[in-house]
Amino acid sequence: MRIILALLAVLGWLVGSHPAAAAPVQRVEKVTAVVTAADSMPPLVQKRMQQSVQAIAGQLIDGQTVASVEASCQQKEQLIHEVFDKVLVGYTVSQVTIHPAAETKVEVLLLPWSDVITRVDVDVQVEGMPPRMESLVRRDLAEVDTVFRDALTGLPTAATDWTNGVLKHHLNDYLASHLPEFRGDFEIDPESEAKVKLVVYPKLPVVRTVDLSMRSDTVPNVTLLARREVMQDKVDDLVGVPVEFIKRHQRELSQQFAQELDQLSDFRSYHMKTTVSMDVAERLHVMSRSDTSRYRLRLTGWLDIGRKDKNGHEDDESLLFRFHAGTMLSQQDELFFLVDLMPQDMDWGWAAGYDRRLSSRTHAQLRYDLHERRFVIAASQQLAPRWLLRYEYRFFDKNGEAALCYKMHDFLGLEYLVDRHQNWFRLIGNF
Repeated sequence: MRIILALLAVLGWLVGSHPAAAAPVQRVEKVTAVVTAADSMPPLVQKRMQQSVQAIAGQLIDGQTVASVEASCQQKEQLIHEVFDKVLVGYTVSQVTIHPAAETKVEVLLLPWSDVITRVDVDVQVEGMPPRMESLVRRDLAEVDTVFRDALTGLPTAATDWTNGVLKHHLNDYLASHLPEFRGDFEIDPESEAKVKLVVYPKLPVVRTVDLSMRSDTVPNVTLLARREVMQDKVDDLVGVPVEFIKRHQRELSQQFAQELDQLSDFRSYHMKTTVSMDVAERLHVMSRSDTSRYRLRLTGWLDIGRKDKNGHEDDESLLFRFHAGTMLSQQDELFFLVDLMPQDMDWGWAAGYDRRLSSRTHAQLRYDLHERRFVIAASQQLAPRWLLRYEYRFFDKNGEAALCYKMHDFLGLEYLVDRHQNWFRLIGNF
């Protein structure tokens, strides 16, 4: 019995003296900082100050035992007070309080040096942009005032220089979200009613040149030349503008240009409707297409190559100009009048007719030749955007003519024609 009691006593002493039996040591695992001021403090400035205090306190406290922090709390508070007070401008550290725990909280109370900013007025200047583009830039910057109000309202006037870094970072974030194609610089007049001058300017690449094309399928293209200078002045607003900015506003700009062109007096009289498309790059291409739903006015000319007359000689009427004037009775029905001029022998021809659109690609036509006093029937089929197949039969010479036309571009086409006597080529100009 004595031996058992002795063994238990020795075991108890060993267990009590073993390090594993000691109470666990609590250490500081996280440090958070809360910075407040006697008056209001801008949230952005408060966030940066809290990050600074947290960094200072973390170096002193993080990883230490809670007990050691409690023992040296006053010393550490004084050290944080002195270090943070030296880096501050516009504020004085009034009090530092440490609350030791696994998640230690450090509270700092500040006093402002001087008057605080109560109002912020922002003057935005846009460099190098014409009025049309400047209005779009200013619209994208509509809420930029909040960037400066959030950072300056409630801040001591003496502390504005210290906040430049915060403001620059916050402004860059705002521009990246709202106006990524521009950069911004600012100056601050630190008064109770602070004045901020913000200047935004474009980033590269910008548009260097603008190539303009104006087309119509329902009026002669030559009639658009009278308005080319007007349209050129409008699209020249795009020169010097960032390429990506135009891409972002491409749809709106296209609508603006189209609407302004359609408001011109001659365009209104013809009930013109314009669409504008852009190929946006440093060399920017603008294409405007203006058409009327009420009229069909066309001026064409053609030159036949390899066509023979009845005697097998070159046809004297190989060159012809035709003016087509039509009015739309509906979206599918057109009444028209044709005037033909053969300048080689100064002969004229006239015809009146009716055109019916059977589908989006198919047309049927009946016209009466007033010179030959006979009818002509015709039909056409659009095979592809640039390919057209057509046929017409003339009762006055009882001859049918089939043609396959390739549209080389908006002003020039090439046809291959076949009738019962011969085949030949025709160059067609659209004026």
